[in-house]
Amino acid sequence: MKNFDVPNWLIIVGALGQMFTAIIYPYIRHVVFDWYNDIKKLKPLNQEIAKTYGRYIQGLNFSFGLISMLLTNELKNQTGLAVAITGLIAAYWTGKVVTQFAYYPMYQIPRKLIFRFGGIGMNLLFVTFAVVFILLFFSNLIGYLNR
Repeated sequence: MKNFDVPNWLIIVGALGQMFTAIIYPYIRHVVFDWYNDIKKLKPLNQEIAKTYGRYIQGLNFSFGLISMLLTNELKNQTGLAVAITGLIAAYWTGKVVTQFAYYPMYQIPRKLIFRFGGIGMNLLFVTFAVVFILLFFSNLIGYLNR
């Protein structure tokens, strides 16, 4: 099977987008979803668990972006580690996209125009991340198996 190359610029775009989602995440939690007022209704331990998972998401998004930015060539060098890392990131973002479209539409998001455009923009980013890393994963996997 012929191998294909994912261009570095596309990986960098994905990296910047992932870091952007980590940076914008606190704003979305506070302003769009009023998240902290909602989790105040939970028991103290559950509040901390929710906050911890929120930080994990933010940290993973930023870390995946940083890895993609600093180790672009290593992410596409078709080694076993490249297969594993790109597979992990592809699964993460694919799961996010599935969750986003399967579960989130049934919830109310503020009707302001900025939030509508923001929601569309974020969904486009999530789909882009999933596609970029699925392509990277298959490129790495094909190259790895052909060795």
